[in-house]
Amino acid sequence: MAPALVEVPLPAADVAALLRRNGAEERYKDRPALRFGDRIWTHQELLAEAEHFAALYRARLDPRRPPHVGVLLDNTPDYVFALCGAGLAGAAAVGLNHTRRGEHLAHDISHTDVQFVITEPRHQAQLEAATGGADLPGGILVSERFADGNDPQARGESLDQALETAWADHGARPSDGASAADCSVDVLWALLFTSGTSAAPKAVSCTQRRLLTTGNRMAMMLDLGPDDVGYAAMPLFHANSLMSGLAPALVAGASLSLTRRFSASRFLSDVRHYGATWFNYTGKVLAYLLATPERLDDADNPLRVAFGNEGSPHVVEQAATRFGVNIIDVFGSTEGAIALDRTGDRPRGSIGRLRQGIVVVHEGGLEVPRARFDSEGGLVNAEQCVGEIVNTLGVGPFEGYYRNEEAMRHATRHGWYWSGDLGYVDEDGWVYFAGRTSDWLRVDGENFPGAPIEAIMGRHPDVMLASVYGVPDPDSGDQVMVALVLHEDVAFDGRSFVSWLSMQPDLSPKWWPRFIRLCKTLPCTPSNKILTRTLAHEKFRSDLVGGDLVYVRKPDADAFRRFSDQDESALRSAFESSGRLRFWDL
Repeated sequence: MAPALVEVPLPAADVAALLRRNGAEERYKDRPALRFGDRIWTHQELLAEAEHFAALYRARLDPRRPPHVGVLLDNTPDYVFALCGAGLAGAAAVGLNHTRRGEHLAHDISHTDVQFVITEPRHQAQLEAATGGADLPGGILVSERFADGNDPQARGESLDQALETAWADHGARPSDGASAADCSVDVLWALLFTSGTSAAPKAVSCTQRRLLTTGNRMAMMLDLGPDDVGYAAMPLFHANSLMSGLAPALVAGASLSLTRRFSASRFLSDVRHYGATWFNYTGKVLAYLLATPERLDDADNPLRVAFGNEGSPHVVEQAATRFGVNIIDVFGSTEGAIALDRTGDRPRGSIGRLRQGIVVVHEGGLEVPRARFDSEGGLVNAEQCVGEIVNTLGVGPFEGYYRNEEAMRHATRHGWYWSGDLGYVDEDGWVYFAGRTSDWLRVDGENFPGAPIEAIMGRHPDVMLASVYGVPDPDSGDQVMVALVLHEDVAFDGRSFVSWLSMQPDLSPKWWPRFIRLCKTLPCTPSNKILTRTLAHEKFRSDLVGGDLVYVRKPDADAFRRFSDQDESALRSAFESSGRLRFWDL
């Protein structure tokens, strides 16, 4: 078994010390720290902006309550200033998801004890709708500093004015040399919500220690220095951009370039404009990049390395070749409690090798048997070998879910950390990802995960994205359904698709899809993780799938055919006859 993870030291005593180092030392202070469009802030200027936000927090936060500030912004410099200011003031920035609405956004704000919110005009209406009557003693501050021509008119209290007033009353005076609150490295610095792809998002606590240590580890892994330039298109309210974008940039004294939101069509032009040498990603970003029209000069760019997760092996390999970049695709989560060993001759598709304490177990806690494969590489004992990935030594760097004891009890039962992620292990200890625990399917009495089927579907040359999930069978268990996004100008042929499936040696007979849904796009989180729970709820129902075409195939049929209104009516009647009509609406 591989050795335990080596402890990584802190790069500085705390966030304030790191920002002061970058803003004062000759080797860093005049170098770029942040880039947005054509604007550049040096490390010295970043420190000055952070000081103003720290003064705002000292002026606005009630010391009798948790010092939590909500941030509802796109990836703009204000987000970085707000986060760095929180580090100086000993406060915590709560990353609010701009796709959350109404009562869900209201819950995120109240649950995390937010005292006031920093936002911008484009998010103001949804914020006001969610916070009517909410207890926000510091109010809502609206920034117009990075608004563009498409933004609505700002209303309410101006962030600029609030910063100016706070600096006049609470800013550090040059004579006293004070630039930060006297706070511990173990104070909370950020609350980051999990992606919520299969369940309601949970707020993960991250202290300064956690983010600084992770930033140091990432800076070493990516070999970053002051000349490096990161490109952050994933949202800053997500762990991926903070832990593999901003944190390592601050630790290395490098710079981070921002774009409001990810755009595949703008990716290469942004990378070249900023001179980006690394970028972070998650979800299906690499697949979206590969779907853009290929050009002969795609590899003519400054990128050196990319870091992320959930890239299928063939997509990672194609993207690395096409764009001329070393891609490090890992297993990871916001909690960060599972670490695998990636050294050695890692097999294709493996996410790493077992480390001390990391095992794959059945629900009761017994270790699963090792995976067995047939001569073609197909998994032959999925029902026995797939289990949940756990850390039997504890939670690792995970610092807990904020105000969610039930989730903590579930995640730490038996004193272990239960990841909620499925996997299986080969005879040599290499681990393979098999989806989330909610992704189990049960077909004809056999249990198996959806992820291996999804990987097979993604190999089809016409398929850009695939998502596999279970839909209820009218008699018992599930049927396999696949949502596909095809490449542009490609037509689906139900007969040739069956022919292609029949030639996939690792596709188990029970893994064949019963239903196929053709989508223009898949429902995703802002970090481009597919919301399988949304697809599973919509199923094959015409009133829920919108204009998407659904195809069905009976066992042993040589083609998928259109799922008609008559088919749907007959299927609903079958559910009613079997007494399982409740599953129709799940």
